[in-house]
Amino acid sequence: MADAVPERAETLLTSEPLIAHLATSVDDRPHVAPVWYDYADGVVEVLTGGRKLRDIRENPKVALSVQKDASGDAEWMVAIHGTASVVEDEAATRDAAGRINEKYGASEDAYAENVLVRIDVGSARFREY
Repeated sequence: MADAVPERAETLLTSEPLIAHLATSVDDRPHVAPVWYDYADGVVEVLTGGRKLRDIRENPKVALSVQKDASGDAEWMVAIHGTASVVEDEAATRDAAGRINEKYGASEDAYAENVLVRIDVGSARFREY
C-alpha cells in the first residue's frame, strides 16, 4: 500500500472515539460529512447511508480526515485517500456495528439501517502539531 499510515498515526487513530470527516464526490460535486469509524490494519470501516452511500456506489474514491483538538488547538491530524467498497454481508456488518457503536457509546443496534463500508487506504498524511 502506497504511503501507508505511519505506526504513530495508527496508534492515535485507535486511541479514542474521535469524529472523522468522510469526503465523497460524484459529478464533480464534493460532499463531506462526519462519521464514526473503526481503523485496523490499513482499513477504515464506517457504517453509513444516504448520500454518502449513494456517492460511494457511484464513485469509490474517497478521502477521510481525523483531527484531535485540545482547547481549540490542533494536536494531530491524519488525512487518508482510499478506495471504498460497500460490504453486503450481514455478519460483517453486525461485527463492525458492535465495535463502532461500543467505541462511541451507542447501543448495539443503533443506526441499524446503515450499511458497512470499508475503505482501503491508498495514501495517508500525518502531522503532529
